[in-house]
Amino acid sequence: MRIQNLWPGGYASACYLISEGDTAVLIDCSAPAAVVTAALADTGTHLAAILLTHGHFDHLLSLLDVQEATGAPIYIHERDLEMPADAHKNAFATFFGFDRHYPTPDHTFREGEVLTFGELTFRVLHTPGHTKGSSVFLLEDKAFTGDTLFSEGYGRCDLYGGDFATLRRSLERLSQLPASNVIYPGHGDASTIGEAFRYL
Repeated sequence: MRIQNLWPGGYASACYLISEGDTAVLIDCSAPAAVVTAALADTGTHLAAILLTHGHFDHLLSLLDVQEATGAPIYIHERDLEMPADAHKNAFATFFGFDRHYPTPDHTFREGEVLTFGELTFRVLHTPGHTKGSSVFLLEDKAFTGDTLFSEGYGRCDLYGGDFATLRRSLERLSQLPASNVIYPGHGDASTIGEAFRYL
């Protein structure tokens, strides 16, 4: 299995390409389409899906271009389905004062669902608080935590759909994962569950 962060650049938003065999999955979509397609060519894989941890614009920057370039379906938690197409809910208008819309995902998922693409199997943990539909994807001993949990903190909860009490409950749930599990957050460096919660 290979995990690459393709774009720790624009808005410092991670864009993870996970590949196994001839299949790849993209978690969040901030990298330019040319970067994504080059990585797919380098790994000899096709993009089976784009999984979104939540619906904020900085995790959707290249969503339209990547989908057009690869044909990959987009997945998001059902409670964030409305966000990509709504510039106020995805926070683009909040920061920049004008609208920018992103494609409405093709599929939704819920808590506990198992998403399988080739040899890659992800289990969904619904971790609301940053947004209503914020989710973590568990892959073996790895957790792609989006903006719920960072290596040195957690996501803000003052934008649409955010709620600190709800986020705290989600963090308490994540703290029960094995301490050695590696986390791949939506911003910043990878860490482990143990190290992240020692910092908190």
